[in-house]
Amino acid sequence: MLFSIIIPTYNRADFIGKTINSVLNQTYKDFEIIVVDDGSTDNTQEVVSSIKDDRIHYYKKENEERAVARNFGARKAKGEYITFLDSDDLFYPNHLEVAEDFIKNKKINILFQAYEIKDLYDNVKTKFFYPNCEYVNKLLFKYGNIMSCHGVFIKNKIVKQNPYNEDRDLSGSEDYELWLRLASQYKIYHNAVITSCLLEHSNRSVLNFNKEKLIKRKELFIHYLSMDKVFMERYGKYLPRLKADSYSYIALHLMLAAYKKDAIKYLIKSILKSPRIIIKKRFFAIVKRVFV
Repeated sequence: MLFSIIIPTYNRADFIGKTINSVLNQTYKDFEIIVVDDGSTDNTQEVVSSIKDDRIHYYKKENEERAVARNFGARKAKGEYITFLDSDDLFYPNHLEVAEDFIKNKKINILFQAYEIKDLYDNVKTKFFYPNCEYVNKLLFKYGNIMSCHGVFIKNKIVKQNPYNEDRDLSGSEDYELWLRLASQYKIYHNAVITSCLLEHSNRSVLNFNKEKLIKRKELFIHYLSMDKVFMERYGKYLPRLKADSYSYIALHLMLAAYKKDAIKYLIKSILKSPRIIIKKRFFAIVKRVFV
């Protein structure tokens, strides 16, 4: 089996049926689907059970957040490559076929395949692809977390040797933290063909946040990277840039939530860590809102 698709889910009964069917509709058929229900209280189990296909394996466990659910699924995976698909995102029909074709022609440990963000009306909002870029390792410092889980294919043994950090307070940054750890060990190949989409909707966890939890999450993100010996040996010089980006991320979200004074404080902290932050779009987006 080439691919294991791990779908962590929590109260996504309205979305998960469409997500699973986007996998079943693949032109490439050599895969398994591992659904890890992280303690849903809605009818997620009923929706999944209604879809009859022997390649679907459903597990329900107590709620412990997405990192634990993904690691749980990875331990069950039998495929040569593992990819993680959130239960409200979609594969296009050629997603696995394009990945398989790319993988078989190169010795690849990790692949990042391009994707786009759409709203619920099928309008494309943003595209994440980088033509003429063979590896994306350094783009993770230049552009931030450009790799969405459903676009990433990782060799099974590498996933099991490098699990997601299960600190619940890191949830929301656990994927970026993992990508950076992996980038310090492996080349992350890039395929600039868009074959999947992230659905933007009001219930996405990234759009709903608590002020104190957001600040703690980004502080933990920096803390865990700074404690990783391999990362620090290879990419430690980028830590001030990551701190600046984290502070500006906090500033933007606080500004959007009308915490203007706190947002300005974190924007200043960001500039002090790395003055280059003033040439980024996020900086101008924050400054623009200062005068709104």
